[in-house]
Amino acid sequence: MRLFSKKKVQPEDLLIDEINRTKLALEAAYSNFENVVDPDLIDSCIYEMNAVQNRYKFLLKQAKAADISIDNS
Repeated sequence: MRLFSKKKVQPEDLLIDEINRTKLALEAAYSNFENVVDPDLIDSCIYEMNAVQNRYKFLLKQAKAADISIDNS
């Protein structure tokens, strides 16, 4: 008897989860940027925002190539 059944995780679900996590990271990066005043921290936030934006664009391209629709709400 199995108490817990293993649910197979689809690659599409993993990609959507990663897109959602990246979207949250981008929102956090924007929030950090709006709240820092030190020039070094401003530079750091800009680099972080650029990196996360590039990751987000990459993941969206992957989703489009796989014909996965993303709910942007």
